Amino acid sequence: MFHKLFAPTIEVRAHCDLPCGVYDPAQARIEAESVKAIIAKANDSDDADFRTRAIIIKEQRSELVKHHLWVLWTDYFKAPHFEKYPQLHTLFNEATKLAGASGTKGSLDAEAADQLLAKIDEIAKIFWETKKA
Repeated sequence: MFHKLFAPTIEVRAHCDLPCGVYDPAQARIEAESVKAIIAKANDSDDADFRTRAIIIKEQRSELVKHHLWVLWTDYFKAPHFEKYPQLHTLFNEATKLAGASGTKGSLDAEAADQLLAKIDEIAKIFWETKKA
């Protein structure tokens, strides 16, 4: 009796955990653009308090960039995508590092922000190609 009560009645499969319309690299790009703008404002300011607040916000936004990239990497992209685009793992690894402690999260380096945006653009290009398929 318990076996029938707890046994699944149907098996459901999906290639992602939510409808694919919820994924979009624009989320990571928006946060990365914010990081770039904060870096510029912090570098242009002589106010120590302002710079401290800017750095805290920049670190939070950099963490959000990493989060949005990880969601795409782990939830949206699947094995067939990685087979067709073998550079994807490297792109995500490099992008998340650029958003991390050795990149925008841990510095006020505008060049790191530009590199991060370029990596996100590369990921977005592939993302939109997969959406057409």
